Amino acid sequence: MISKKAREISQDPKYLKFVKTRSRFSWALTFVMMVLYFGYIYLVAFNKEFLARPIGSGVTTLSIPIGLGMIIFTVLLTGLYVRRANSEFDQLTLEILKDHK
Repeated sequence: MISKKAREISQDPKYLKFVKTRSRFSWALTFVMMVLYFGYIYLVAFNKEFLARPIGSGVTTLSIPIGLGMIIFTVLLTGLYVRRANSEFDQLTLEILKDHK
């Protein structure tokens, strides 16, 4: 059973805006990651020759820096989310809770 306070907060316009903003941002980051990962899988499935190209005269192929780039990009997107969550989203949460004390 939902408490009275939880019901009040769930109907607060600030809370609804917060949920909408956070969800939109999360889904945007999810979409970017899905495009990145499915794009890589697409290359693996349909363009192996591209990924198998050697870099320089060594044995390292293009797939290594692309895979490493994906990992780095994932960490950067996670950092972006954490930064926004710790600043904007945490501040909005505190404001909403302060309004309903």
